[in-house]
Amino acid sequence: SSLSSLYTLIFFCGFFEEVWKSAEIIKDYKEGDTVLHLKLEDETISFCSTLEYSIGPKDNPLPFLRNPDILVGENDLTALSYLHEPAVLHNLKVRFVESNHIYTYCGIVLVAINPYEQLHIYGEEVITAYSGQNMGDMDPHIFAVAEEAYKQMGRDEKNQSIIVSGESGAGKTVSAKYAMRFFATVGGSANDTSVEEKVLASSPIMEAIGNAKTTRNDNSSRFGKYIQIGFDRRYHIIGANMRTYLLEKSRVVFQAEDERNYHIFYQLCASSSLPEFKDLSLSKCAEDFTYTSLGENIFIDGVNDAEDLVKTREALKMIESHQMSIFKIIASILHLGNVEIVSERDGESCHINRDDTYLNHFCRLLGIEQEQMEHWLSRRKLVTTSETYVKNMSHAQAVNARDALAKHIYAHLFDWIVEHINKALHTSTKQHSFIGVLDIYGFETFEINSFEQFCINYANEKLQQQFNSHVFKLEQEEYMKEQIPWTLIDFYDNQPCIDLIEAKLGILDLLDEECKVPKGTDQNWAQKLYSKHSNSGHFEKPRMSNRSFIVVHFADKVEYQCDGFLEKNRDTVYEEQINILKASQFQLVADLFHDGKDSGPPSATSKSSKINVRAAKPVPKGHNREHRKSVGTQFRNSLHLLMETLNATTPHYVRCIKPNDYKESFVFDSKRAVQQLRACGVLETIRISAAGYPSRWTYPDFFNRYRVLMTKKDMTIGDKKQVCKNLLETLIKDPDKFQFGKTKIFFRAGQVAYLEKLRADKFRFACIKIQKTVRGWLQRIRYRKIRKSAITLQRYGRGYLARRYAEMLRLTRAALICQKQYRMVQVRREYLRVRRAVITIQAFARGMFVRRLYQEFLLHHKAMIIQKTVRGWLVRKKYLHARNAAIVIQCFYRRVRAKRQLKQLKIEARSAEHFKNLNVGMENKIVQLQKKMDNQSKEYKTQNEQLIVTNTALGSEVTKLQKELETFRIRQTAGTQVTSLQEELEKLRVELQEAHAQKKQIEEEFSNEKQGLKQNTLLKKEKEEMNRRIQNPTQGEFQASESHVELDEERQRYQNLVKEYSRLEQRYENLQEDLSSMKFHPGHRRYPSNQSSLGSDSNYTSISMSEEMGIEKAAMDLSVFMKLQKRVRELEQERKRLQTNLEKVEELSKRKAYTRAKNYLPSFRLCSSNLLCLQRQELETENKKLKNDLNELRKAVADRASENNSSNELQEGYNLLLNQLKTANEELDVRKEEVLILKTQIVNSTRQSENINHIVSLKTSPPLTQDWGYLNEDGELGLAYQGLKQVARLLEAQLQTQSRQHKDELEALHTQIELLKDNLEKKQEMLDHFSTLSPEALVEFSVQQEITRLTNENLDLKELVEKLEKNEKKLKKQLRIYMKKVQELEVSQATRSRPELTRQVTVQRKEKDFEGMLEYYKEDEALLVKSLITDMKPNVVSATVPCLPAYILFMCIRHADYINDDQKVHSLLTTTINAIKKVLKRNNDDFEMTSFWLANTSRLLHCLKQYSGDEAFMTQNTAKQNEHCLKNFDLAEYRQVLSDLSIQIYQQLVRIAEGIMQPMIVSAMLESESIPSLAGVKTMGYRNRSSSLDCESGGPAGYTLQALVRQLGQFSNIMADHGLDPEISQQVVRQLFYSINAVTLNNLLLRKDVCSWSTGMQLRYNISQLEEWLRGKNLHQSGAVATLEPVIQAAQLLQVKKKTSQDAEAICSLCTALSLQQIVKILNLYTPLNEFEERVTVSFIRDIQNRLQDRAENNQLLVDTKYTFPVLFPYTPSVLSLETVHIPASLSLDFLTRV
Repeated sequence: SSLSSLYTLIFFCGFFEEVWKSAEIIKDYKEGDTVLHLKLEDETISFCSTLEYSIGPKDNPLPFLRNPDILVGENDLTALSYLHEPAVLHNLKVRFVESNHIYTYCGIVLVAINPYEQLHIYGEEVITAYSGQNMGDMDPHIFAVAEEAYKQMGRDEKNQSIIVSGESGAGKTVSAKYAMRFFATVGGSANDTSVEEKVLASSPIMEAIGNAKTTRNDNSSRFGKYIQIGFDRRYHIIGANMRTYLLEKSRVVFQAEDERNYHIFYQLCASSSLPEFKDLSLSKCAEDFTYTSLGENIFIDGVNDAEDLVKTREALKMIESHQMSIFKIIASILHLGNVEIVSERDGESCHINRDDTYLNHFCRLLGIEQEQMEHWLSRRKLVTTSETYVKNMSHAQAVNARDALAKHIYAHLFDWIVEHINKALHTSTKQHSFIGVLDIYGFETFEINSFEQFCINYANEKLQQQFNSHVFKLEQEEYMKEQIPWTLIDFYDNQPCIDLIEAKLGILDLLDEECKVPKGTDQNWAQKLYSKHSNSGHFEKPRMSNRSFIVVHFADKVEYQCDGFLEKNRDTVYEEQINILKASQFQLVADLFHDGKDSGPPSATSKSSKINVRAAKPVPKGHNREHRKSVGTQFRNSLHLLMETLNATTPHYVRCIKPNDYKESFVFDSKRAVQQLRACGVLETIRISAAGYPSRWTYPDFFNRYRVLMTKKDMTIGDKKQVCKNLLETLIKDPDKFQFGKTKIFFRAGQVAYLEKLRADKFRFACIKIQKTVRGWLQRIRYRKIRKSAITLQRYGRGYLARRYAEMLRLTRAALICQKQYRMVQVRREYLRVRRAVITIQAFARGMFVRRLYQEFLLHHKAMIIQKTVRGWLVRKKYLHARNAAIVIQCFYRRVRAKRQLKQLKIEARSAEHFKNLNVGMENKIVQLQKKMDNQSKEYKTQNEQLIVTNTALGSEVTKLQKELETFRIRQTAGTQVTSLQEELEKLRVELQEAHAQKKQIEEEFSNEKQGLKQNTLLKKEKEEMNRRIQNPTQGEFQASESHVELDEERQRYQNLVKEYSRLEQRYENLQEDLSSMKFHPGHRRYPSNQSSLGSDSNYTSISMSEEMGIEKAAMDLSVFMKLQKRVRELEQERKRLQTNLEKVEELSKRKAYTRAKNYLPSFRLCSSNLLCLQRQELETENKKLKNDLNELRKAVADRASENNSSNELQEGYNLLLNQLKTANEELDVRKEEVLILKTQIVNSTRQSENINHIVSLKTSPPLTQDWGYLNEDGELGLAYQGLKQVARLLEAQLQTQSRQHKDELEALHTQIELLKDNLEKKQEMLDHFSTLSPEALVEFSVQQEITRLTNENLDLKELVEKLEKNEKKLKKQLRIYMKKVQELEVSQATRSRPELTRQVTVQRKEKDFEGMLEYYKEDEALLVKSLITDMKPNVVSATVPCLPAYILFMCIRHADYINDDQKVHSLLTTTINAIKKVLKRNNDDFEMTSFWLANTSRLLHCLKQYSGDEAFMTQNTAKQNEHCLKNFDLAEYRQVLSDLSIQIYQQLVRIAEGIMQPMIVSAMLESESIPSLAGVKTMGYRNRSSSLDCESGGPAGYTLQALVRQLGQFSNIMADHGLDPEISQQVVRQLFYSINAVTLNNLLLRKDVCSWSTGMQLRYNISQLEEWLRGKNLHQSGAVATLEPVIQAAQLLQVKKKTSQDAEAICSLCTALSLQQIVKILNLYTPLNEFEERVTVSFIRDIQNRLQDRAENNQLLVDTKYTFPVLFPYTPSVLSLETVHIPASLSLDFLTRV
């Protein structure tokens, strides 16, 4: 058949540079063709589009076929269908470069590729994830190999070995270190010896003294080591032992270019400045020493030698106190290298200068004699049978001897350190089994290969032989176990090569023989090899050299240079130098070279089998050369011992590969990788597997994978095994291509690819059929849609055309009308235009004619005007002339007549009658003036009389004012009443102003309260909105606030401390099991307030009264309180100010009374009278103002009442207010009368005082002394004065009281007026508002108003109830105190009368009453604890009240508190706590028992809080429960102890539940098929997840999701049955769901086989089932769903598209709970189960990394499975009353008495 019929057309073609390249055939191949037409996959051949690949039987065979893409990137190379070198290389490259997976299985071998980068895959959480897992279940890892070895050691009771090999720089040491770290973590020591820490601490020591920098590796191990880690019967580490092989001693004295000596030398030089290293005389720079400067590069990038020395010194502490001695020996080697050997002139001898500083330092540090060492460094001793000679050495011989001594010292020091490390790791406990970790060099080949490479390759030949035989053995065992016929598999046997090296007369034997020859040379030895082994198939002689030979090893041909073989094999050190070292004054140096180290061959139990050159015995005539063993012999013996150990154990192989020689991270050099794969035996494993049946499927997996190829008839058969057989016999005709085993089907190479091709064809055919059907269905739907659309379009089109035609008709008719109208308009316009033109012409013509006519008329008119004017002028001129002539004539005539009249008047004036007529009016005027003068004289007299009267009145007034002045003076001395009245007036005025101010303030407060009510409305709306948000939280609102996070962190830290304390306490109890346990006695204190005999009743009463008063004051209105306080302060200040002014005035008046009385008395009286008048006027004015204000207020009230006269309530209020005003007015009139009477009395008293003062003044003068004695003879005036003074004070007090009452009444009236005004305004606003509202809104508003009114009434009632309750509490507290006194008195009387225990009756009550207490005898305490705790079973009290033991214990504690028995309370609580701890320790894996005691412990804690008497815990108590509070003791300390105990029980409960669920999670969440037939199955290779299982039992059965849900339901039901608080149950469920998330996600991140689309679908379905379970149990608000968010996002990540940048953006926004490492890991692990799926490209992953590189997150890959949320025990008081608790008889608590 042609190649086109195969599954794939991609080949691997050989190239020199790339070794293998992928190519695709582009032209069909037929048998007989000599050329294949190929196209390279990467298209690197640019000179032609195709590649012609020659094939033929003689040239090149057909190229290797590449595996299907679905198999590329497999975890196990043996799972590949085509097993060959290019397939292995390609699979490793894809995993390493694209997916960044450094581990890959190859059958039983773990291939580890050095990434040259620090990866976060070795943390403790990864160790936890791999611990307990089967090897094939997880992704390849060094931890998986270590777990496999650990598990097989326990299951098979057989020792194990892990063989780590590879060339320098491949990562062998790191792999071995991580394997030991796994054993130290998983198998930690059971006691405190910390052996695992010592095992890990040995690594820094061995790296310092055995590792060095080479050209291939900066930290290359220059020795091999085999570490045996010992375990006891419980598989805990008890000790360890280390063997070392072939230390590279030559590196001490020589390093190649760009290499370094051992690290310890450079570490000492870098730290030489430390004070403790001053004695070493080292230089800071290592270049100053010959042995550390030969490589010319003393530094390593990124390495700090000084810091490394600190780690080395810390690790060296396990070697007791030899640290400085070791450093001295190492420093002496450096000084020895700098000793200068001076050659003599003859060239045959040499010497050393006596003043050589380095030799001095060398001898001083080693404690040897300098002269002897100087002598024997340049001379040697020759011993013969007869005598001994001392011979000088040449310069070269002396230098070689010096270097040999340095190597010898270092080698012995290395062995000594290893030996003491083994001593530190040794244990006296019997070792049950061990696991060995072999870290040994891999196959090496260089340009120049010497003795070291020969030994290394010899060791690898032995290991490869053991490896081949083990692999072959496993293959044959697998075939035999499955009972299939098999033939002997031919595999490469390298025994001939081993015989060539180690057999008799082999290479090593001939080398030892040549070393014994006195004149033996390397050339003679080479000739012997040529002559002896020239016929061997594994030995060749180079064509161009006679000083080298070629050995054909299993990996490659290696040419060895013979130069130096003899010297290195002899390893000669002169005895004289060794003897000097043996005589050292330092014990350590002497012990290094003790004779005991040279006696006998190394035993199997020796701590080191390294190359040791031993000094001869100090027998003078003895010859010790034959007693020495050569290096080759020693190495062969140690290698045989190692092989015996490995053959006695079960080996596990780790092959380390170096990807490139440039130490670049994740760069894969195919050529170098192939060389190492061939050298380490991986390809040999592939060849052995390919020779048999490499592909293996279990029957269920094969059935699930290939059932698509079966017929419906085959599916009806119940036996899946028979169905698989029938199918294979049908599909594969050649029976040799497959075999049926007991549990598996075995396939030859390529058959799985063929089956995959058939399966793909079937799927392709099914896809085509589905596509055909779907496309036909889509086309039919499309046709129907098109037809329907066409019909619709036609219907709409025809309608459109019809409407368009109708529109056309309408438009036509409209056009005709428009035309008609338009034409009419046009014609009319034309007519009008012509008409206008005609009219215009006519107008202009007529105007012209009229203007012409007008001009003619104008000319005629102007002519007429001129004529008229001329004619008028002529007439006026004529008239004026005539007029003037007439006037002249008249003037002359009148002058004549006047002259005649004047003459006649002159004659008449001269007569007497004329004078008489003139004097008639003058007499009348004279008479009038006389009368006026008489009247004025009378008025003058009247005014004089009035003036006299006025003067008389003024005199009397002056006298009166003088008297009033005297009265004023007396009133000033006796407490001037007028001033007080004035002050009272001022006060009234101020208070009136304050009333107005308060009115304004109340109005402002009212407006503010209105604003506050509006704000309250807004706050209520916001509160309702927040409540809605809380009830419907979104995904982003799951995160808690910062304060909650800080509280959780603090709580978590505290609970971690509690957990640590619990662990320490458990450990203490374990250590003290055989001793008497110390009981826990927490402190207990009694406060004086709690003691019954420390205070009197009055003390308690006063305290309670003060508390109640404080509460009532706190309940007052704060604003009113502040106003009152402010008013009091102001009044107090005013009073002080007035008092001060009064005192000053009194002092001033007393001081100046007598001096100013006489001088200023008249004026003072006048001023006083004026002042009194002014005061009276002011009082009257103020009174008028007050009346006016009152009238205005009355008028305003009347107006408002008239405006709202419709309201009866307002009318009544107005009438009431009016009556009150009338009453106030009447009272005011009465007060006025009293004031007038008082004024009269004051005036009288003032007059009497004036008289007294006058008498006093007379008395003070000497002449008047006798008169005073006469007037005051009996002291009557003084007594009268005192009486008047007292009367004045009394009246003043009464007046002040009345004025104060009047002011209060006035203020009350003002307040009522203001309130009425406010009510009226509110009512008016409501009426206005009512008038604008609709009927519905009016009803709603009325309802709201009624609700508001009822709410206010309820609040008032509530305040009243609270006050009554406080009163009641106060009285109860007093009653309780008195009851306690009575109880104490009765108890003291009863104890004196009866010593036995009796019931204490404190208050007379009925017998049926039960106070919720249980009484017991002290000696019954142990029985009580035994019955309630030690022997208690949860099912015994399952039918009773939940947490019944807790209630019973608390009732017993109550009685002990009731009788004030401190010891009883202390003993019962301590015994209870210790008993609960013991029960939990005994049932540390019983979930039911732990849940039971968690519920009871928390309930006992809640009871101690609920009945503690603390008001914070009594808010939800009933009155009866408050009566049951503890009386005497404060048990706060015990509450803390119980809280800590509850935390410990909670942690134990979570640990038990997680332990039960742990084996179920992975199987239920990832492996079980919740959705049948969804998951695909892939071939699993050699391991197939069964290598770690017991072959007989088949391993544990898989768990389903239903089993996990049932287990969760069982946990929930148990906690609910035991009465555990729902909040605690929710926290337990949350923690368990976190564990489910952590385990599931960790396994998903470590398993390639489950990272697929189908697994994502299954996982999402499983999570939805868990969420459904939470909703069914009403636990969806516990926060458990939030803990599943990472695994939910991981499932979504597996399902989303992963191609474009939009997909990358969607993934970044989706996976917020996953870290960048987790996202990249899942994308790298994503594996298509079908060829129709596509892999995730590297560029897509890089895009994701670039987008998320700024995300702040931790670098942890796996989730911490040990994380525990901080637990919170919320206070939940019990609603159960203690007196109702019933104790069942089944508890056998008859010794308890109800009280």
